[in-house]
Amino acid sequence: MSGNATVFHTHGLTKVYDMGEVQVQALRGIDLDLYAAELVVLLGASGSGKSTLLNILGGLDTATAGEVFYRDHDLTQATERALTDYRRYHVGFVFQFYNLIPSLTARENVAIVTEIAKNPMRPEDALKRVGLGDRLDHFPAQLSGGQQQRVAIARAIAKNPAVLLCDEPTGALDSSTGIVVLEALERINRELGTTTVVITHNAAIADMADRVIHLSDGRITGIDRNGAKKSPRDLHW
Repeated sequence: MSGNATVFHTHGLTKVYDMGEVQVQALRGIDLDLYAAELVVLLGASGSGKSTLLNILGGLDTATAGEVFYRDHDLTQATERALTDYRRYHVGFVFQFYNLIPSLTARENVAIVTEIAKNPMRPEDALKRVGLGDRLDHFPAQLSGGQQQRVAIARAIAKNPAVLLCDEPTGALDSSTGIVVLEALERINRELGTTTVVITHNAAIADMADRVIHLSDGRITGIDRNGAKKSPRDLHW
């Protein structure tokens, strides 16, 4: 993968939250490069800094110190307007909870994003990519949790983002449903070459990644490369 272009470069990335009298060090000097088309798992316990790192990479949060580049864009120096454009045009987000609009169909939930994107997929095509081509006109209440999460993935990829950032995408799902969701993410990564970052505390999911980045207490404690990636359907937890 290191032959591919660098998509993210961070150096000395630090994040401190002021909680009244107390300062919480969420990230303590993260040095990391992420590459085009790779599938990376950020693995660590709750409170290890995974979500903070993902939110800074995605332009949802800003660093206290250090640098973070998306390609040649310095996100630490970006204005609010530039960060908004960055999130809108370059990044797809998938969260643990699906954030679908209950009164809209699957197709309409995805279309919300395609209407503001520069080079979007058709909502129908995005839903087909996650295996929901036959559920276009179903409302969220008519879909299972796993199907709702796949609608959320379709919504994230419909704007053709270069990067897909997923925060505990299977956290609210049972194992068999979670595996279907991971299969959708793996297919997007393989077919579209979308750089995909998945945060999880579930070590079993790490086996599907190109690289696994271990976080603990705001630091990277190790990076493993999987010589033989497992298919999601071969994962068990």
